[in-house]
Amino acid sequence: MEFIDYYKVLEIEKNASIDDIKKAYRKLARKYHPDLNPNDESAKRKFQQINEANEVLSDPEKRKKYDQYGKDWQHAEEFEKARQQRGQQTYQESTGQTNYGFEQDDDFSEYFASMFGGKSGSGSRGQVKFRGQDFNAELKLNLLDVYKTHQQTLTVNGKNIRLTIPAGVEHGQTIKIAGYGGPGANGGPNGDLYITFSISNNTKFKREGNNLYTSVDVDLYTAVLGGELTVETIDGKVKLTVAPETQNGTKIKLKNKGFPIYKQEGQFGDLYITYNVKIPTNLSEKQKELFKELSKTN
Repeated sequence: MEFIDYYKVLEIEKNASIDDIKKAYRKLARKYHPDLNPNDESAKRKFQQINEANEVLSDPEKRKKYDQYGKDWQHAEEFEKARQQRGQQTYQESTGQTNYGFEQDDDFSEYFASMFGGKSGSGSRGQVKFRGQDFNAELKLNLLDVYKTHQQTLTVNGKNIRLTIPAGVEHGQTIKIAGYGGPGANGGPNGDLYITFSISNNTKFKREGNNLYTSVDVDLYTAVLGGELTVETIDGKVKLTVAPETQNGTKIKLKNKGFPIYKQEGQFGDLYITYNVKIPTNLSEKQKELFKELSKTN
């Protein structure tokens, strides 16, 4: 299997922090997402590598194994167990007890290969269990679908999976469903299924993280004199009090009226509203005269 340097894939240094990894993943996932690169097989492969690299390096335990064993990190536990057995066998040989054919000066990589399907030792005992292949799938949803936690049934590789989708998942985010990948070999465990969310936005709200942004028209008279305004949020309508002499481009914040925060039940971001003051058109002659009189007062 070709070795893939996950650090190079995410364009980070080996001493990168968890925050560095998270930022790099989000940046590259957006850049190479299939929706932004249709019919581009190289971008698709890059996107898969980015998700694979993030899955390993964002997990401290997996990262530790990867740093030590490289492409064979998934077999680290088997190797450690085999190395312990080899130590016991060396002891047995030195004391005249039975050994099982391991050479005393095997190169590290050759010995590792003999454990996982390369060459075989002259007295190998039993077969090594191999973990199954991981699968990748994409689930397309719209923004309102992920506003609330809900369930969907997916069919992957002939298996029906009832999946709970938490509110607040982001475009390009990947989750793991353990055990739904390819079957293991020699009694080994199944691989995992990685689902990447592709979220389209057909609302008037712009989403940035957990916050939502929109603009609302305000007529000139309400902007000047003040009054009430009914506006839509993503989950219903609310009434706002517009202060007198409100300027065009004024921004207000509605706390907790944004998007749900992923896996933080009952927690929401904020909604930011920008006022667009509309200048009246098709004025009557009387209205024009009134504006002229008003202008004279200034």
